[in-house]
Amino acid sequence: MALTNLMRTNDAVVLGLAESLLKDAGIHFFVADRSMSVMEGSLGLLPRRLMVDADREADARVILTEAGLGKELEPE
Repeated sequence: MALTNLMRTNDAVVLGLAESLLKDAGIHFFVADRSMSVMEGSLGLLPRRLMVDADREADARVILTEAGLGKELEPE
């Protein structure tokens, strides 16, 4: 399974909403750099990367765009 970077954000609310939407749609995802908060002192300065299976990227983009998160997505 190849993962692709769908979103990069340090906004916990945006990330949580995206995770919830993808989970409800049955799209498996992985949040990279989540434990970097230990290195940065829990300040939320370093962005987290939301990764999805490359085969489901288009579906994930549609879901997140329809939810108003399109501007948060990495360019294709």
